[in-house]
Amino acid sequence: MLPRLVGQGIMLSRQAGGIGSRGPGESQLELDRRSIRHQIHDIERQLKVVEKNRSTVRERRLQSGIFKIGLIGYTNAGKSTIMNAMTDKCQYEADELFATLDATTKQIALSDTFQVTLTDTVGFIQDLPTELISAFKSTLEESMNVDLLLHVIDSSDPNHAEQEQVVLDILKDLDMLDIPRLAVYNKMDKTDDEFTPSQFPHVMISAKDKNAKAHIQMMVLAKLKTMFVPFEVKIPLAQSYRLHDLAKIALIDKREYVDDVEIVSGSIAKSNKWKLEEFLGEIL
Repeated sequence: MLPRLVGQGIMLSRQAGGIGSRGPGESQLELDRRSIRHQIHDIERQLKVVEKNRSTVRERRLQSGIFKIGLIGYTNAGKSTIMNAMTDKCQYEADELFATLDATTKQIALSDTFQVTLTDTVGFIQDLPTELISAFKSTLEESMNVDLLLHVIDSSDPNHAEQEQVVLDILKDLDMLDIPRLAVYNKMDKTDDEFTPSQFPHVMISAKDKNAKAHIQMMVLAKLKTMFVPFEVKIPLAQSYRLHDLAKIALIDKREYVDDVEIVSGSIAKSNKWKLEEFLGEIL
């Protein structure tokens, strides 16, 4: 914006300054530049406040032990549509670039009781303008601390392979490649039969299909079982009602009764093993 102010003609001419119009004063160009610099400074200040607030909310989520899933992908891949399908909410979605401009996080039940948070973020784009990098990275901070990334890909786009690589390159720049990923090939209803996915594991869906939610849940749960660590605990029958709390942060595979105890088998995220120990400490 600042460079575009140069050469705007007579409307940027120098104004008189000082008492009695002595001295050349500030030109309109200088006034406009100073105003824009103040606006930029104010936006940067607001951005820092937003980042601080998000950091506080993230800390609370970490302490809660809830599993965190982030939606990422090239712009217009259908992340918000998937978000709506998974949460049964109505987030703005449209067939346009950057329909989502801010991160949104919702809590959902991935199975009967297992709770996770799902975060929708701004779409990635190739050759992001320099002036947008700070704001872009700010919104992506929500996905930097997740436990699993759902990489949404528009399978109907002729350039989907290039867009996949753009996303992977940005993840590399943000040191996020080590976060487990599940590829979600979206808009399969608009794709021919010769389409071949390049990422594994993956799920191929149309986000607006009524079965999309169930397919994503099934693949996510399968992915989690490869990430989680198994456990087996013995719980007194008098404390069995507390299993509902454990099932919110762990996957329960089997329950059996032996004498006066219930033997529970399942799996839990490595980062949440302390929650399991805390749970056992409260009931034993």
